[in-house]
Amino acid sequence: MIALRPWSNEDRCVLERTLGNPAMMEHLGGAETADQIARRHERYLHEPSSERGGMFTITLRADSAVVGTIGFWATTWQGELVYEAGWMVLPEYAGRGIATLAASMIVARASAEPQYRSLHAFPSVSNLASNAVCRKAGFTNRGECTFEYPKKHFMQCNDWCVELPCR
Repeated sequence: MIALRPWSNEDRCVLERTLGNPAMMEHLGGAETADQIARRHERYLHEPSSERGGMFTITLRADSAVVGTIGFWATTWQGELVYEAGWMVLPEYAGRGIATLAASMIVARASAEPQYRSLHAFPSVSNLASNAVCRKAGFTNRGECTFEYPKKHFMQCNDWCVELPCR
């Protein structure tokens, strides 16, 4: 049904449609500016997929239509190096199970990497859809926490975690 492909130069438009959309950024501190989106796009292009994670475009297998973004990256959480995951699916494709499939695929990719022992996602407690994705993709809710995203913006989130295979 879906595929994940590494981030490419053509993918800036999906950032504009997601991160630049106030409704989609309701739970994440508000829409990003055109300059912020341009910087993020360049960062995604210059940080290719590796054992430390990566950003991917979610496409439909049938027609290669771009339907969203997903990624995982190294971060520090509670003094430990872990992977963090995040995703967005365009509104016209929401409710079809795409985010859950993509999140499950990211869990598999992170599980294949030798770096860290856990993968976390931090959806806002009020983001019911992303919390449901975490549950359906096999994450365990470790409870509420305060999380900083974007910088200097603190929000109440759930700490969802998947323990990765021991190396």
